[in-house]
Amino acid sequence: MTVSPIDYAILSQAILAAAREMGAKLVRSAYSTILREARDGSAAILDRDGNTVAQAELIPMQLGTIGLVFQACAREYDLDAVGPDDFFVMNDAYSGGQHLQDVFFFHPIFAGDRRVGFAASVAHHLDIGGGSPGLSVHARDVHSEGIIIPPTKFSMARDWNGGPLERILRANVRAPLQTMGDFNAQIAANRIGAQRIGEMCARYGAETVEAVMAEFQAYTERRVRAAIAEAPDGTYTGEAVLDDDGLGRGPIRVRSTVTIAGDRIRVDYDGTDPQVATYLNAPLAGTISATMSCVKSVLTSPDIPFNAGLTRSVEVEVPKGSILNPHYPAPVRARMLSCYRAFNATMNALSQAVPEKVIANGFDCTTVACLSWLNDGAYSVYLEIFGGGYGASADEDGCDAIDSPMSNCANTPVEAVDQDYAFFRVEEYALTPDSFGHGTARGGTGFVKSYRILRDGATVALYGDRFTTAPQPLFGGAPGTTAACEIRRGDEVISLTSKDMKELRAGDLVTFRLGGGAGYGPVSGRSAERIAEDLRNGLLTRETAERVYPAQLVAAE
Repeated sequence: MTVSPIDYAILSQAILAAAREMGAKLVRSAYSTILREARDGSAAILDRDGNTVAQAELIPMQLGTIGLVFQACAREYDLDAVGPDDFFVMNDAYSGGQHLQDVFFFHPIFAGDRRVGFAASVAHHLDIGGGSPGLSVHARDVHSEGIIIPPTKFSMARDWNGGPLERILRANVRAPLQTMGDFNAQIAANRIGAQRIGEMCARYGAETVEAVMAEFQAYTERRVRAAIAEAPDGTYTGEAVLDDDGLGRGPIRVRSTVTIAGDRIRVDYDGTDPQVATYLNAPLAGTISATMSCVKSVLTSPDIPFNAGLTRSVEVEVPKGSILNPHYPAPVRARMLSCYRAFNATMNALSQAVPEKVIANGFDCTTVACLSWLNDGAYSVYLEIFGGGYGASADEDGCDAIDSPMSNCANTPVEAVDQDYAFFRVEEYALTPDSFGHGTARGGTGFVKSYRILRDGATVALYGDRFTTAPQPLFGGAPGTTAACEIRRGDEVISLTSKDMKELRAGDLVTFRLGGGAGYGPVSGRSAERIAEDLRNGLLTRETAERVYPAQLVAAE
């Protein structure tokens, strides 16, 4: 079917607006701080076959995989037998999902009797069961990390609103108010997406809407192919490392070989280290997302919409049994750490092809902190995702104290924490001077956040990276800085590892220190004006400026 340019322009943007409205609905309806404040979720419109047409710009880690996750449902069920009351749910990392905390909901969209698409949402849930509240640091298989939901079709009338699925989920989570509230937020987001697409079908006709969905994907494919074709053909290799395997053995290497040939790109992770015994393994869907995020951000324009058209010109190969594509039942809770090293390794490879379009390594680490407390049989679980400093680019300093590129989570305000939690309070939240890699462009600064524990019986659990291995620079810049976590108990200082769990006492001060990004270009190229600005803003100390930039200081004075 041929669609007029005017109808295409109107409807393509209307579909994208519907996906964005779904994302807003998801966040505004959420109960937990991880979704309501940090915005750790995403929403999308899929076509009738489950290909992504438009997606809310929330979490890049979900780019490239919502449609792939749906295909696991499509393999299990006849889509033509799906009715308006049906919906799919899954979180199984070994059926195409990411980690168990990311639960996907898919609701069909009908125009009359015709299925025209699916509304999809995913949210990171505060608690999904498993060995400990919010974060199972000692998990040695995926079953220890929470309840597993294989790709399954349910009925809204029968299985939700007090039905069997809702009761099973409620019985398996420690924070049912927040968790079940977030599930309902996903359902609400999907309903608004289905409503908007249904309104378009009523006005323009289902065939026209479906034709626009197909053309929107083709448009992205054309734009992405053209962007790839502008990069020089060749084969480029990059590496990045994790501190360790979670048991003190390391570093763990991730290797990426990027081949650009005309308007296609192939990313091969052959040479990456094998899977590990701890939860650092990344399921295939996560590795694909990390790769797509890197390729799109480096080679294409921000105005190119993300949909299935992107994946048609990018091939990703990941060895089975590697840390980026493990064998079942390896645990995968902290898969973002390995995915960030895939992102870094691919970025480092692309720096050889298009040096002006890449950034140096940022702190690029999802540091997940979980504070929990059991009081009178009820759990209070707080989960926060920390970022750090971005890596510098050819023209710009890295962003300061911001979530890392694939997470993109928002800041969790101290006021929101005080409102919801009584067993701790935030005592410090500040930028850290001199916490970046120097260069012609400097990396972003890191930061510190401290929590005073107010009740006995609380627990802190965390996973992170960059405690021993600093972000790597590009083209003569300096490395970024590393992270640390400690508990101050009176005069005693208890240092935690990057994957750890400790019991807490009232009065303890738990401090997380997050590192800064690496520099781009030699220090000698940094302007006196930028140095003076950092000094005025308190991001650079005088002592460090005299040591690193003596010539520029003399020129400025």
